[in-house]
Amino acid sequence: MKSNELIDRLLKGDRRALAKLITRVEDGFPDSKMVIRQLFQRTGQSQIIGITGPPGSGKSTLVDKITEIIRETDRTVGIIAVDPTSPFTGGALLGDRIRMQLAAKDPGVFIRSMGTRGALGGLSRATNDVIKIMDAFGFDVVIVETVGAGQSEIEIVRTAHTSLVLCVPGLGDSIQTIKAGILEIADVFVINKADRDGVNQLEIELRYMLEMSKYESEEGRWVPPIVRTIAIDGDGVGELVQKIDKHFAFLKHTAKLARFTQQRTEEEIIEIVKNQFAEHLITKARERGDLQNLVDLVSNRRLDPYTAAELLLDPLRDEYKL
Repeated sequence: MKSNELIDRLLKGDRRALAKLITRVEDGFPDSKMVIRQLFQRTGQSQIIGITGPPGSGKSTLVDKITEIIRETDRTVGIIAVDPTSPFTGGALLGDRIRMQLAAKDPGVFIRSMGTRGALGGLSRATNDVIKIMDAFGFDVVIVETVGAGQSEIEIVRTAHTSLVLCVPGLGDSIQTIKAGILEIADVFVINKADRDGVNQLEIELRYMLEMSKYESEEGRWVPPIVRTIAIDGDGVGELVQKIDKHFAFLKHTAKLARFTQQRTEEEIIEIVKNQFAEHLITKARERGDLQNLVDLVSNRRLDPYTAAELLLDPLRDEYKL
């Protein structure tokens, strides 16, 4: 089926068309850029929530419970679960739909698992485009759950209006938070599995870090709240959704949402330019045989990789007068 027909069906609420268009974008079909061009003017309406945290922190269970609370307000939810990529099939390795049992049965919810495809930051390169497709479909809320790789999770802040950072007592999460620089990206801290020993100490350490960062001394700046949850039972999740909605309202009320959109748009354009420039460079180098020649030289230790990269760029410097 042609993409134009799928787009028409998507705009009429066809979920099969939604799934097929996401697949085309994720797999890099030749017409995937056209799909985004056609849908882009219908985007910009969804509230985007990002959730990150270490493996085992209960992200998928929490997403399930958050979705349940949001659905009580008759808002529809699209979920993107970014998982590690299978080295054999290239697909998502874990399959979060198994863990999101309640959400998977709700007709007002759509869940899609995606592989990182080797992308840094815990997000697939196609994630932004999939968010746009879900936005154009008309989901009120889009939730992005990252792979939870630790150090590289800061990319979520470039995508979500509200970023949740999960911590779990007893796993040294506060230390990991400092190491990963996640303090700067959290709009809401979530201490999940709050029935475990060490929850008070973890909250004290998080509050200490917030005080050290001097959030409260800057007028008009959002101070990330700390919410305790026990996701498996749903404890504290209602309060968490209230904090998420409060942060989104804060962005709109203070005009920070417009600035956020501007910054995110600039970063996205630059990233697209980088990717297309690299693809152009490599394609031309393969056609000329330059890439293989340089690979042979580096493999034989007759040239170092940095010099090889410089030589690869030389024809483009002439072409674009760099």
